[in-house]
Amino acid sequence: MSNIIELKRGLDIPISGQAVQKAKKVIIPDVAAVKPTDFRGLIPRLLVREGDTVLAGSPVFADKVSPDILFTSPVSGTVSEIVRGEKRKLLEVRIKADVEQKSVDFGARKISSMQASEIREHLLRSGLWPALVQRPYGIIARPSDTPKAIFVSAFSTAPLAANLEYTLRDGFEDVQTGINALAKLANGTVHVSFSNENYSGTPFHKLENITPHIFAGRHPAGNVGVQISHISPIVKGDVVWTVSLTMVAAIGRLFNTGKYDVSRLVAVTGPAASEPAYVKGFAGMPLASVADFCNGPAEDIRFISGDVLTGKNVGKDGFLGFYDNQVTLIKEGTGCEILGWAKPFRSKQFSASRTYFSWLTPKKRFDMDTNTHGEPRAFVLSNVYSKVLPMDIYPVYLLKACLAGDIDKMEKFGIYEVIEEDLALCEFVCPSKINIQEILSDGINLMLKEMA
Repeated sequence: MSNIIELKRGLDIPISGQAVQKAKKVIIPDVAAVKPTDFRGLIPRLLVREGDTVLAGSPVFADKVSPDILFTSPVSGTVSEIVRGEKRKLLEVRIKADVEQKSVDFGARKISSMQASEIREHLLRSGLWPALVQRPYGIIARPSDTPKAIFVSAFSTAPLAANLEYTLRDGFEDVQTGINALAKLANGTVHVSFSNENYSGTPFHKLENITPHIFAGRHPAGNVGVQISHISPIVKGDVVWTVSLTMVAAIGRLFNTGKYDVSRLVAVTGPAASEPAYVKGFAGMPLASVADFCNGPAEDIRFISGDVLTGKNVGKDGFLGFYDNQVTLIKEGTGCEILGWAKPFRSKQFSASRTYFSWLTPKKRFDMDTNTHGEPRAFVLSNVYSKVLPMDIYPVYLLKACLAGDIDKMEKFGIYEVIEEDLALCEFVCPSKINIQEILSDGINLMLKEMA
């Protein structure tokens, strides 16, 4: 058994709406979407037109910078709409699904008989290469690179996160195949991190060709960026790749079946979900298909693809993100409260700083909404962020360097080690109500522009 890495800092947000481990619904494909906005830094080149017929696994658009990186359709059907935004920016390619689904046959392959170059080519042709995310910056991995290691987190501590042991309960062989493929891409170095709470109980601790690590602590202990910082910190010039366990299983299915299959069990969670549970869905599925889970009018509820900290507000008419296996339904907090700070006896409000007496009931779950209970104010220097960030960086100085656009200081204070999800808790506890993830995103985009 590996040594346990115990994280002292962090915060588990006690939000209500955890999904019970039961699949209540199968999402029958109707309309699916492939979204360039799911991928940082992507400049898409459209490969289809409205009215074109596609199969599951057919290329829909490619990366203009790296044309061999393809993005493929999750369903077979007809391209019904190409959605563009300002300056004709490509936002979505919507596909009307066929009643009977058909897939491109990429051919089942045995990893043991394949070279790294063949595995790379197979992933590129199928459209599963974008499953590999590069650190630093959180961009799609470059096919020409050989990373110093690949990192996989086998658990998630995000609020109401899907239980991976449940969602992948029948996918151990696919996960092992995916690991074997990744091991050849990274010259054998695949780090997989487990939770101390269920290490011996999870079937994934039996995976071969991995270097296991065990983490104990509160969120963000399950974030792969936090795990990397404690296993092998990223310095300037380093390139590592990360892959979610859900996408590892999809990679394994590709080699085992020869099909592009991004189906998954999706957790429908949140305080506004009437009966939080799982649905059998797929990347790009319409969130309107889970509207019947809403506890109230859909117009008053925010549909989030992902968790409440890092997910995207895509709305009822939006679609599940490529990397997401969770939908969060939360009420829009449109009301105002007078002198809320002067009411410490509120038992229905959670406070990370113990401003309210609700901290006396640590096991209670709260029906939170989107209300921030305050407005943005001066960005003051404090130690609030360091209490929830178990990484050896200076988040306040890093964020101020991002605001100033000072690349030298951004490098000095840890821009290579983090992406938005790593500082999401800092935004949650921020007394100044600063949009920390947005600031960090702008800083990363500046680095990509100036350091390319």
